[in-house]
Amino acid sequence: MLNKIFIMGRLTRDPELRHTQTGASVASFTLAVDRDFKDKQTGERATDFIDCVIWRQTAEFVSRYFSKGRMAVVEGRLQIRDWTDKDGNKRRSAEVVADSVYFGDSKREGGSGGQESYSGGYGGYSAPAGGFPAQPDPDVPFADLTTDDGNLPF
Repeated sequence: MLNKIFIMGRLTRDPELRHTQTGASVASFTLAVDRDFKDKQTGERATDFIDCVIWRQTAEFVSRYFSKGRMAVVEGRLQIRDWTDKDGNKRRSAEVVADSVYFGDSKREGGSGGQESYSGGYGGYSAPAGGFPAQPDPDVPFADLTTDDGNLPF
């Protein structure tokens, strides 16, 4: 059996970090995920609001570095829960139990003295001081390989 899901969307609120009685960290958040198609009558894209939950060290990471409006990519599994509300009605809800959460955008960090610096993934990333060139330099020619033995590396 296979139960694997990948979703990408924006956080609708800051992640909520809680701890279980045994001390395990758990964070919950909701992603707003646009559908791939537009409504025929309105021309608007519908948005799904998907509840996500993540555990332990990754929950701590998400609660520290993600906030409302940030784009996130979530990898995990879909979980369906049956429960009874306070009026005795049977309810069913779906949520993504995340295994990994990645930055889906980049965030500029302030106070860099004119140097653009971005953070992404778990480690972080800094752009070169001059930034990346928009176009390759046409004055720098490509060189032919002279040591090609004809064998592919795979």
